[in-house]
Amino acid sequence: MPQRLVDLKQLEYFVAVADAGGFSRAARLLGVAQPALSRQVRALEVELRQNLLVRNGRGAVPTEAGKRLLDHGRGIVQQVARARAEVEAVKGEPVGHVSVALPPTLARLAAAPLVIAFRQRFPRATVSIVEGLSSTILEWIVVGRADIGLVYNPAPSPAIDVRPLLDEDLSLIVPRDARAGAQARSVRLRDLPDYPLIIPSRPHAIRALVEARLAAIGRRPTVALEVDAVSAIVELVAEGLGHAILSPQALRGESAARRLRARAIVPALRSSLAVVVSAHRPATLLQSACVALVGSVVGKPLRPARTATPRGPPLARGVTRT
Repeated sequence: MPQRLVDLKQLEYFVAVADAGGFSRAARLLGVAQPALSRQVRALEVELRQNLLVRNGRGAVPTEAGKRLLDHGRGIVQQVARARAEVEAVKGEPVGHVSVALPPTLARLAAAPLVIAFRQRFPRATVSIVEGLSSTILEWIVVGRADIGLVYNPAPSPAIDVRPLLDEDLSLIVPRDARAGAQARSVRLRDLPDYPLIIPSRPHAIRALVEARLAAIGRRPTVALEVDAVSAIVELVAEGLGHAILSPQALRGESAARRLRARAIVPALRSSLAVVVSAHRPATLLQSACVALVGSVVGKPLRPARTATPRGPPLARGVTRT
């Protein structure tokens, strides 16, 4: 007996549940009733004679068979969506959906301006913003969980296309105290090991950059704490528990910023920001247009949304605003 073809709607629902981590959230994202979603996924399991998801009190996770189907299913669902978008685009302006992944510091500054500009430019399309570390964003681009990513210092890879956007100088972030007026405005790169650092864990882009530059001159950073959240790093430095290496841009909008000071690193410790897309999946008209939009929005000076918190200290000279 010939095998039936997998139903596209069932596959779409399965991918949504697997990516959302549960039926309730997937149902909300898809705008369908949860019982109907469950029936469609169960019908797919019956058709394939495999359990695809393990259901538990916290949600649902793919089985081994589910993981294998998910690898193919994401690509199939995305290709169909791209095909529909391309056909619709013939009628006029770009349509469809695009997912943009941003690193945490940039997401705080760029998410709102990007969404506003997107809605003005593409009123018939939709956009989602996801946040992750640069290493995670690269994985999302490769597997198709994000269409466009902004990442720091991406390593060359045949799986991605890298489009350099801008460079920014990192600074040593230190507590501001009564002696701040006498404090030097800069610090030598080779002297950075003298400052215990509160720094993200590997493979964070800043951690990799700092270690590589110091290794090139035969030195290693002194790590006081490993913390992956930029806001937490800023607070800890303000409390005097260590120092940080960040873009001064990361201090904007942080309540602790007034208690901190940015010292330039000499020679410059420069971080590169790039737009990345998949090298293997053809881009839709909307995605190509959105890449240009992302570049134009992020290439401008960005400021956080207005809050009641005090503004941070001025940026050091020569620092490029992202």
